[in-house]
Amino acid sequence: MIQISNHIYCDARLEKLDITNRLFPSAYKDTPYLIIKNFFTPELCRELVSLVKKDEESQRAEVKLENISGIIESDVVTDYRKTNIYTLDDFYSEYYEKQFLKYKPLIEEYFAAVMTLSTDIQVLEYKEGYFYVKHADDSSELVDENGETVGFKCVAPERKFTTVLFATPHESNAQEESEGFSGGELLFNYLYDEKGEPVKIKADAGDMVIFPSNPYFSHEVLPVTKGYRVTLVQWHDAIY
Repeated sequence: MIQISNHIYCDARLEKLDITNRLFPSAYKDTPYLIIKNFFTPELCRELVSLVKKDEESQRAEVKLENISGIIESDVVTDYRKTNIYTLDDFYSEYYEKQFLKYKPLIEEYFAAVMTLSTDIQVLEYKEGYFYVKHADDSSELVDENGETVGFKCVAPERKFTTVLFATPHESNAQEESEGFSGGELLFNYLYDEKGEPVKIKADAGDMVIFPSNPYFSHEVLPVTKGYRVTLVQWHDAIY
């Protein structure tokens, strides 16, 4: 393994692969990702989650696949991803944007980058049994006949950063059992702590996790075993 921050290591195999975007924060940071506490207040999170539960206008999340002609297309593939997507309403969108502008200088300083354009905000719903398998947000993983990773093809170069805002807490942080979810951790597949354990994020409601979108930060959402997981996800371009 290779040390990439004060307390986090990555799989050394990635260093041998051709990866277009190798954005990292300073190796002297504690972690290569940033967690902002209370980006949303707990009260606002509860109100938002209540609206999502009542909203019947959802769509199944898609995954990007490369066809035989090399063209990247999107489709619903429940073997890879089982997630519902909602559109964030104007009130929460405006509040989110206000908060993001407040924290944008902190994020840019942490990663030594200047953020430019951002995508629309997606509200992602994970019920019991929902999940999202291992993936990189800016690339498609290339595997050989044995299922071994041999490279990555960048398919979304405009994605330099991923932000994930948790509206419901992991059970380890929940004040009441009815508020949280079990399972559903954000697992970074190639990142490890000082004990060699894979990095799993067990966030509280209102926490925002920011990380580069490149293959070093390939991740998955483990199956939700109990409860209800709601996150607000966005991708951002940047100059670095």
